[in-house]
Amino acid sequence: MSGIDIGSDAFNDHAFIARRYAYEGANVSPSLTWSGVPDDAAELVLLCEDPDAPSGTFVHWIVVGIDPRSDGVPAGQSPPRGTELVNGYGERGWGGPHPPPGDDAHHYFFRLYALSEPCVLPDAPRAEQVHEAVDRAQLASGTLVGLYQR
Repeated sequence: MSGIDIGSDAFNDHAFIARRYAYEGANVSPSLTWSGVPDDAAELVLLCEDPDAPSGTFVHWIVVGIDPRSDGVPAGQSPPRGTELVNGYGERGWGGPHPPPGDDAHHYFFRLYALSEPCVLPDAPRAEQVHEAVDRAQLASGTLVGLYQR
């Protein structure tokens, strides 16, 4: 399986995410860029999750149906042709980092998947539902990790 290169001008891999992108900040989704999507991809799926959340993996952003010919998304916008689903806050779209005060830095995994067929998910999927759905049709993937601490 090939890899997708995913990055951001908002933060480097395994570096801290600015407060602007956090839930208690401006709650703006960070810009993302990607390359290396296979030509035969039917769609892209974007998942941002925090596996360090006290109640289990928390979904911050899930977008399905992203145009596989796209190469990124500007800050504060939804990816091209993408449909934003309901995140762990019960809100549609991006919900920024908001770990408990005093916790060690949490890890925010931005995962982009190239799929051979459209992804079917409930409107408010749990992280494990997303992983199960993309595992069946995954052609390639890429991961960018950001950190945040309050």
